[in-house]
Amino acid sequence: MIKFYIDGREVTAKKGETILQVARREGIYIPTMCYLPKVKPIESCRLCVVEVEGVEGFVLSCQTPPTPDIKVKTNSAELFTHRQNIMKLYDVNHPLECGVCDKSGECDLQNKTLEFMVNSQEFTAKDQNRKIKDWNYIQYDPYLCILCEKCVHVCNEVIGDDAIEIEYGGYKSQIIPKDAPTLDCTFCGECIAVCPVGALISKDFQYTSNAWELNRVPAACAHCSAACHLYYEIKHTSTDNPEPKIYRVKNEFEFANLCGAGRFGFDFENRAKKDENAFKNALTAFKKADTIKFNSIITNEEALILQKLKNRFGLKLINNEAKAYQKFLKKYSEFSGRTLYSADLEDIRNSDFIIIFGSMVATDNPAVRYAMTFSNRKRNSEIINFHPMEDELLKNVVTKFVRYEVGTEEGVMAMLANALLSKEDKENIDKEWFEDLDIGYLSAESNVGEEEIEDVLKRLTRKRRVRAKKSTLILGEDLYTHPRAENIARLAGLIDRFTDFDVMIIPSKTNTLGVSLICDLDEEEGDFVIGYNTDGDFVLSALGDGDLDMPALNQQEGTFTNIDKRVVPTNVALPYEGYVLNDIARALGVSDKDYTIEFTKELPKEKGFKAIDFDELPNHFTNAGQEERGYILESNKVAISREKVEEIEELPEFNGVVIYRCEPVLQFSPFTAKTHQLNFSSELVGSKQFSIAAKLKDGDEVVVKTSFGDLKRVFRIDTSLKGTIGLLETFDMGLSYFDILSDYRYQVIKIEKASGQ
Repeated sequence: MIKFYIDGREVTAKKGETILQVARREGIYIPTMCYLPKVKPIESCRLCVVEVEGVEGFVLSCQTPPTPDIKVKTNSAELFTHRQNIMKLYDVNHPLECGVCDKSGECDLQNKTLEFMVNSQEFTAKDQNRKIKDWNYIQYDPYLCILCEKCVHVCNEVIGDDAIEIEYGGYKSQIIPKDAPTLDCTFCGECIAVCPVGALISKDFQYTSNAWELNRVPAACAHCSAACHLYYEIKHTSTDNPEPKIYRVKNEFEFANLCGAGRFGFDFENRAKKDENAFKNALTAFKKADTIKFNSIITNEEALILQKLKNRFGLKLINNEAKAYQKFLKKYSEFSGRTLYSADLEDIRNSDFIIIFGSMVATDNPAVRYAMTFSNRKRNSEIINFHPMEDELLKNVVTKFVRYEVGTEEGVMAMLANALLSKEDKENIDKEWFEDLDIGYLSAESNVGEEEIEDVLKRLTRKRRVRAKKSTLILGEDLYTHPRAENIARLAGLIDRFTDFDVMIIPSKTNTLGVSLICDLDEEEGDFVIGYNTDGDFVLSALGDGDLDMPALNQQEGTFTNIDKRVVPTNVALPYEGYVLNDIARALGVSDKDYTIEFTKELPKEKGFKAIDFDELPNHFTNAGQEERGYILESNKVAISREKVEEIEELPEFNGVVIYRCEPVLQFSPFTAKTHQLNFSSELVGSKQFSIAAKLKDGDEVVVKTSFGDLKRVFRIDTSLKGTIGLLETFDMGLSYFDILSDYRYQVIKIEKASGQ
């Protein structure tokens, strides 16, 4: 800890902090233009300079760590003049288009031009011919670009796309796609978010509203289990139509990230009014039903209402995807000794060694990808990816890819446990089990060579020798949907308990973790099924295609339990005039609440939830970037099971045409498919090798015969893919999509050409 002074005030810096970081934490203002806390100091704007007593000239506060007892001055006549001249230089080549610029009213350049009283201009520069670029969802105007480099740094250091760079040429300098004729990226839109001016904008938002006309609603993204913080920005449609609509989504870009689905897939609301006949039919159906089937794209409060309906009427609760996760987490807990997995996204960001196993993580959960990218760029972390298919989007950060055969996850986990656990640990756990483990067989059948596991260990040893800080094991959906999921969970629990690896088990859907903790889930449905956002004999649907309409998650108040084990609030962005689940519960005598959020403080304490009213939950970030959203679940100790790890079953073979159920970038479910910017069709995607094996050509219309039905798809060749496994996209299946999520993601299928081909 280092004590020093800013503007006469005594402050303390932690190891590694800069003067600017301390100032922000202490609420002391230092102007910046290029600074972004989540990337390395860019040092291009020079606005953050300060004076240090005894030091000649100005000091860059964004990159300078303090030394004991220095006296820092953040404001003086000399500093003001220096910053004013910088703003003049910025303004000299920036056209005065504020009246028609989408950034007007929230523009850093505009604000600081006023702040530093730039009311005259002594500098001149020759105007350059620059063309506006159309990059899919994004528009780039080089006339407005001030070359602060924020977009380049966030794309490389945080997102991992590394898709843009600066083309240097004096006043002709501009941002260009890297190694490509046009922008080739995952279109997360973070470049739009961090741009301080109107150079990078959303094409969909352009010329639709002034920033100051929009009302900002803090919420949580409803598309994946990261439940990232965001703001829905809304206003009425027109003077003739008072109906509000969402115009765009923004995020706290200084500290947090958002993927393209969260940023561009916002209009999935269900515009519905109360249908009294449909509501009466729903009550009749509930009285007749013996089963409620639902999915995890719901709030914690709704999950609790469903559990109360089960308790009152003896109904079965079916959520196969959450049930698979629940069983995996329970078995893991019995062997790890704790109710919850141990790692979160911050642990990944601070890790020096990461193993990711059983997830196409770049599309399954982009927040995990961003955390790994940050770790690799900031800490030079070692990242090992175990998967049958190499993830093209992770190539920038993965330091070793280990390919295993489809279906052999149990054997690979046994090899990992055998390698990571010490001799003493094995003796304490079950000496005979480890001695009987046939590593040669597992290696041969999984195609993971013993030398590859040895190389992983060598990399781990080498990393610990240099910086023995933190190691993380990330487990994906492929493992808890595997037929041998529970034995895989036992081994994962042992790794967590006996090694220094923290473990993350990625929840597959928005509130999978919350549902698995709140609901007592069953495995077999009965004779009459109420479907809540899934198929059933009577269907409640937020997609607008059921027997009774329900609100979408951008029309609800409530909480999600996200991947960080954090209970986060979300708020109503758009009004909903129909019935909600609590109305049904009230009519059936199960609820005495006027509003669903009255259940927030009743979430089960024994599962780690807290008795806090919804309106008392914080939902913001501090100046220093500390996340203050909701609260973190309490992880309780669990009695260690006396149960032994089961013998590894004979590893299966997948012969024939094999597909992997995997959604493309920007798609997570029928709710993302419904949005106007992300409304595209599912495909069957494969490599050249897959096309030869399946006897298909690019553009062929095919029928894919799967265990969950026949799907019509267009086949597309992706030259970045390798191997003979195809990617089957399923996000546009509607309500039936949610029935397939508990199945193992790989299967052998048959493909037929569509009629007429």
